Amino acid sequence: MNILIVEDDPNFGSVLKNYLELNDFEVHLSTDGNEGIRAFNAKPYDLCILYVMMPKKDGFMVAKEIRIVDEDVPIIFLTAKAMKEDVLKGFTVGADDYITKPFDSEILLHKIKAILKRSNEEITDAKKQTEFNVGNYHFNYKLRILSINGKQQKLSPKEADLLRLFILSLNDVLPREKALKIIWGDDNYFTTRSMDVYITKLRKFLKEDPNIDIINIHGNGYRMVDGK
Repeated sequence: MNILIVEDDPNFGSVLKNYLELNDFEVHLSTDGNEGIRAFNAKPYDLCILYVMMPKKDGFMVAKEIRIVDEDVPIIFLTAKAMKEDVLKGFTVGADDYITKPFDSEILLHKIKAILKRSNEEITDAKKQTEFNVGNYHFNYKLRILSINGKQQKLSPKEADLLRLFILSLNDVLPREKALKIIWGDDNYFTTRSMDVYITKLRKFLKEDPNIDIINIHGNGYRMVDGK
């Protein structure tokens, strides 16, 4: 597995690089955002670790440019401060996790392995059902396209994963913890806030069929209902 680290502290970056290499990863270290983008465009990576506060180009900008090239590669943000606004911004631009320095290297390694495991499992999703009809919508999970009346909406990978879970649980409760563990691999405060953002987006995409809604089930989770 190839990992790209973009970290402007060469000492910390080198220590992290060596630690991951000891755990059988191939690692490339870039020390600023522009160099990180060049490295990402030069070869494929299985996961990116981006420090948020960097000169020239911060981690959020690097993530946005990476997402233009690859919508699916997992991204972990590293930061020295965990401001709520920054965390939410990180998930908005497509973060899979957000880790605050200082952190336990073994926990980071566990998170990397969990994210890569989910990423590999997603590859096998082609064997699962990929075409769904819900209300007046048609959803192609493989292509991540939601269609109604000739109009198409391209979904992000997490939007598509979440919508698929809702459809598979149509009219039943989807426990919050289940969705968080399957899609984010964790059910902490930040991933919960991230899922709330994605649910708001899905409600917006589904508003053209008044019979379809995602409702809150207090203390439990959510339920997608088809009122027909």
